[in-house]
Amino acid sequence: MVRALVLLLAQLAGTPIVSETVETGERQLIDLGTFECRDITRSTVLQRVCYDRARQDLVVAADGAYDRYCGVTADTVERLLGAPSMGQFFNQNIRRETAGSRYDCSA
Repeated sequence: MVRALVLLLAQLAGTPIVSETVETGERQLIDLGTFECRDITRSTVLQRVCYDRARQDLVVAADGAYDRYCGVTADTVERLLGAPSMGQFFNQNIRRETAGSRYDCSA
């Protein structure tokens, strides 16, 4: 048992760390290497929330597709994650259909 664990750890140590990349609805590839991601299980709208605090970039998997939102403050993300209904908060405050171009990212 210990021998198997040592072998597994040795294999993991030799495995290169590969950053995850996702594609947004706009066909843009986003490297999530600098993002803190959380899988969401308590929402029917949101499946995943990834946030880069330094760049204020938010990447959200909503309704099965990833979208990127720029200029989103850490306070807004904290309010999203703590909202009684994350989907409702997202739809009313962040989603482009309601927020317009407020969180658009420059190309």
